[in-house]
Amino acid sequence: MSIATPASGGGLERAIESLEIALPPAGHGLAQDEEWAIVHHRGVWRQVRLHDYPEVFRVQGLYEKWVYDVLGCQSPQKIAALLQGALREQGVDPGSLRVLDLGAGNGCVAEALREIGIGEFVGVDLHPEAAMAAERDRPGLYQDYVVGDLTDLPASEESKLTENTFHAMASVAALGFGDIPPQVFARAYNETEDGGWIAFTIKRDFLLARDDSGFFGLIRRMIDEGVLELTSRQTYVHRRSTDGDPLEYVAVIGRKLGAIPEPWLIG
Repeated sequence: MSIATPASGGGLERAIESLEIALPPAGHGLAQDEEWAIVHHRGVWRQVRLHDYPEVFRVQGLYEKWVYDVLGCQSPQKIAALLQGALREQGVDPGSLRVLDLGAGNGCVAEALREIGIGEFVGVDLHPEAAMAAERDRPGLYQDYVVGDLTDLPASEESKLTENTFHAMASVAALGFGDIPPQVFARAYNETEDGGWIAFTIKRDFLLARDDSGFFGLIRRMIDEGVLELTSRQTYVHRRSTDGDPLEYVAVIGRKLGAIPEPWLIG
């Protein structure tokens, strides 16, 4: 059963405070993309899976309450701080950047980047519920918002990419798990201008040789063959799992030196 969509408008902080969340008992050993909770909303308790993003974004404040308040996520602040340091070192004015926010959700990452002075964002997300939630929760944050699969967009959405110049790309805690595969990451990366800033976080396991997401080989090749210039890389705790274990991610800041060739993404 679908959770009812709340009325649009403000009140994000009040919505967060009004929600109650009960996690399953520790020891379930749930995979990260299988995590769930029981959510109390409008007088009803329902089970929701965290990676069921359309369902999560329909409930105002649920993503923030669950991921930030309960599980202690710190990824947006981590990537914002690292990017701020890199821009300061290179003498780049954050206000001069237009950022392509891949896996934008309802705008938590763009909000953190706005706090370091970046003023223009175009969001990208597979789910229309994310775009609706972004406008509901953070109205006016995005200059535009692309909804759909970047490898197969309708013309109306494609133009939102091709008619903009992107000086940076950000993707935070969105890569892998089937949500954003390497082909989609590559399309967003290639839309960023040469010399542009690249800022992303990814689960540490996806950068190990045994990884089967495709990102280990792609990112290593990008660095080795001069497509991506690595500026900084830092391992950190993204958040806690439902069982309370730390989830280690890697934050990467770099500069785009060239496009990812399509043959790299085949096979």
